[in-house]
Amino acid sequence: MTEVQDQVIAEGVDEEPVEGNRRLFEGRAFIFISAAATFYAAFHMAALNGLSISDWTGVEIPFLPTFPMETWNFRIVHVAGALALGFLLFAGRGFADARAQETPMLGYLGYVLMVPALLALGMALSFAVEISNGVLWNGIDEAIRFNETWLFGAPLIVATAGGIILSWFHKRERGAFSQPDIVLAICGFAVAAYLITIYGTLMRNSTGTPFAPIGISLAAVAGSALIMELTRRVAGLALVIIAGIFLVYVFAGQHLPGFLNSPAISWQRFFSQVYTDAGILGPTTAVSSTYIILFIIFAAFLQASKVGDYFVNFAFAAAGRARGGPAKVAIFASGLMGMINGTSAGNVVATGSLTIPLMKKVGYHKKTAGAVEAAASTGGQIMPPIMGAGAFIMAEITGIPYTEIAIAAIVPAILYFVSIYFMVDFEAAKLGMRGMREDELPKFRDMVRRVFLFLPIIILIAALFMGYSVIRAGTLATVSAAVVSWLTPYRMGLPSVVKAFELAGVMSIQIIAVCACAGIIVGVISLTGVGARFSNLLLGLAETSQLLALFFAMCIAILLGMGMPTTAAYAVAASVVAPGLVNLGIPALTAHFFVFYFAVVSAITPPVALASYAAAGISGANPMETSVASFKIGIAAFIVPFMFFYNSALLMDGNWFEVIRAGITAVFGVFLLSSGVQGWFWGARAAWFIRLGLIAAALLMIEGGLLTDLVGVGAAVGLFFIQKVFHPDPDAAVAIRGAD
Repeated sequence: MTEVQDQVIAEGVDEEPVEGNRRLFEGRAFIFISAAATFYAAFHMAALNGLSISDWTGVEIPFLPTFPMETWNFRIVHVAGALALGFLLFAGRGFADARAQETPMLGYLGYVLMVPALLALGMALSFAVEISNGVLWNGIDEAIRFNETWLFGAPLIVATAGGIILSWFHKRERGAFSQPDIVLAICGFAVAAYLITIYGTLMRNSTGTPFAPIGISLAAVAGSALIMELTRRVAGLALVIIAGIFLVYVFAGQHLPGFLNSPAISWQRFFSQVYTDAGILGPTTAVSSTYIILFIIFAAFLQASKVGDYFVNFAFAAAGRARGGPAKVAIFASGLMGMINGTSAGNVVATGSLTIPLMKKVGYHKKTAGAVEAAASTGGQIMPPIMGAGAFIMAEITGIPYTEIAIAAIVPAILYFVSIYFMVDFEAAKLGMRGMREDELPKFRDMVRRVFLFLPIIILIAALFMGYSVIRAGTLATVSAAVVSWLTPYRMGLPSVVKAFELAGVMSIQIIAVCACAGIIVGVISLTGVGARFSNLLLGLAETSQLLALFFAMCIAILLGMGMPTTAAYAVAASVVAPGLVNLGIPALTAHFFVFYFAVVSAITPPVALASYAAAGISGANPMETSVASFKIGIAAFIVPFMFFYNSALLMDGNWFEVIRAGITAVFGVFLLSSGVQGWFWGARAAWFIRLGLIAAALLMIEGGLLTDLVGVGAAVGLFFIQKVFHPDPDAAVAIRGAD
């Protein structure tokens, strides 16, 4: 943020924060890693659009891939590239202590570990040569098993385990590569080279059988360890711990009682299947290798053309003058930014660095300022058309067209953001806040002149609804971002385009690692059958009460999502909870939206609320207090899924009259809920019984039936009459006054 003559101007709000364990290279190392990240992102853009150098030149160049690539090979390369880039960029420990002494002895051990790592890579390549020369590969031949076990698998496991452990203790200056991490990058390539080689034969069909080559299991063990270690570095321990628990369950499930009991599974059988489309290469990686990385590239192009700054400045110009203006700006700006960037906590850091200090400046308590930003940023994940990345995973899992999912998300997203708006507006009214002065804000007429910067988003939406594929629509939007930049001072030439691809390559590492790690969990669920047994448990609960089954499903979805990025949270919850809801007779779209919403709001649900914790770091408030406040502000998000369960018209399932009536009554219900929670009703503070009545009236409107809606509206009218005529004392009850 900069202030020119006291005028708030957003600059750099969409720049990626530098993590505490990210290396900052210079010189040749910087050129190498930049080139690698650029190539990685550009490779995906070319592959997704079926473009290769030979198409342009007519000349076949050895060792360069031709497109379209075989699906499994493409996903394996996708994961391997992210592993290599991730290990080279993100250290196994932070760089907080600049005075920490380097540990050269551990570096020398890293050089020693390069020997088995390179041996494993060399053997994988030699297997490819043998197979191309006609050697018949199978899991029974003793000579082949010996080579796979002792010349490929054992060195790979030793190098992987040794590299991971050394990286935890090895200290190296921030601008230099670490030897143990180079070992891990080589191991990632060795896993990919072997799997591409073996899956290219008939051995793909042998996974999970005694005929599967032992090398597949050993490569999968190493690959799973590499994925979990990179996830720890870029996304924290929460997802790694959950994945570890699921992996333990594979082998301990046979000893557990009740619905948790699972059949005995050998490690060879499990790991020969987990690195297939039943696990790591399944729906989560399918989405990260296509839609997610495409929209990360789109976001990087928007960042390079400074569109993110424009979004925030436009929000300030449009909403900054309203009472509590910065909070309403946060709702608008964070919804736009969060829709694109795909992570709640990341969006908090990006826009919150500007909006949170300004909210504090106009009178919001620091915990409230952080809570508003956390709730708004979380809502960006449910904002169509992009919806972070969850919509793409939902489309992949359910087979429902993406456009249908985006349309269904419109009314629930409106309800969420309208509820947050009411919450912050009522808070501002209670505290007597003002808006920002006109001379403090960007000029609205200047923002209107640059409204063409919304064109990439408009082109994306238009292309999707004209029937273009998501990949083609995303590509058109990306190109349009570069074209539109020519109408601004930030014209994108070749250097800027290369920089945008580099940014995309780096930005994609976290989400790819998270999706691959979530794939491990999905693999455990599908291979052990625990998902089906959980479905049976929900069916049993539903016999007692369907509402009880839904409440239980809500709790599990939130619990599974705590501490995890949105994409992983939904992927895991969709595998565990959604099938059970579908078995209850709930339509697939409704069931998955139900799970998706609660996976998203886990980011603001105490006690582990990533978005709230990120906001607290900026506001200076207590993290737990901020998470409780964000839970309160986002309370409607916990009600909306029950609303569209009872009234599918909120998901555009019905005629226009039904949809419009459902939308209007739902907005009114959300208004009543916000009034009851905040204790502010029609321009005055509300007494405790008025608040309880408002909440009851709001809950009556959840069911969506005509009778309950009429009762809810009637109750609201009666409460309004009491409020206006009798003016009950809002401080009559100490408990309610304390809650205020």
